[in-house]
Amino acid sequence: MALQRRLADFAAARDWQPFHTPKNLSTALSVEASELVEIFQWLTPEESARVMEDPESAHRVTDEVADVLAYLLQFCEVLGIDALTALAAKIERNELRFPAPSKRSRSSAPSGASAPPMPSGEEA
Repeated sequence: MALQRRLADFAAARDWQPFHTPKNLSTALSVEASELVEIFQWLTPEESARVMEDPESAHRVTDEVADVLAYLLQFCEVLGIDALTALAAKIERNELRFPAPSKRSRSSAPSGASAPPMPSGEEA
């Protein structure tokens, strides 16, 4: 992936590779994800849905998304993970674990149906 290579080149030009260990990168990824969460922390669901309407908050969200993605791509680079291949495999496993209801049962779901289960980090 071109962006992964660009990030690796950026780090190499600054001699940052000794610091780009899986532990350090996963920690940095968690910190950046937390900074993204912080933006939404006290917003109502309605406010959070409109966060991109305000230029200042949209800029903050966009920057944090970029930081999360950058650290994730660097983490994958260090460990030799193809992020898109890993995601495709995970989607396939989740499609088996959480089959979509048939159209008939979907239309008969009560209006107050609960949210779908969040897939856990555990393997199927």
